[in-house]
Amino acid sequence: MTQKDITLVFYGRDMTRDGWDYSFDETDFATFLSEQQTELARFGITLRHAVEDDVTLEVKGYGDLLNTVRLRSPADGICNLCLGHIIGQSPNRNLIEDIRRGISRVAFAPETIEPEGSDKIVCHNCGCGC
Repeated sequence: MTQKDITLVFYGRDMTRDGWDYSFDETDFATFLSEQQTELARFGITLRHAVEDDVTLEVKGYGDLLNTVRLRSPADGICNLCLGHIIGQSPNRNLIEDIRRGISRVAFAPETIEPEGSDKIVCHNCGCGC
């Protein structure tokens, strides 16, 4: 029986800073995603993955990159928060590690995430409203 659904969404990226790019191995990501789905299923959590290229954000650095990754968990009142909002600053600038942190926080400690529309600015001015 599923207790909640979490959706990991990737927006389109417009890499605008000359000399800066961030890519990660798609095979490693697919393995990571499969492992996360299996692990979360043990707790009654369904993890889904989606790409929404119709929404494109400008990316000038790693902080902006975090804003292109969104997590949704309707059962927790999380409609569409960017990864930067959920995890704050990235300690290692490792996108897969940061996504793992964000998923875990949404799955097991959603009450610790600053609510949407709060006055505290916790991400990088991406326009998400946090």
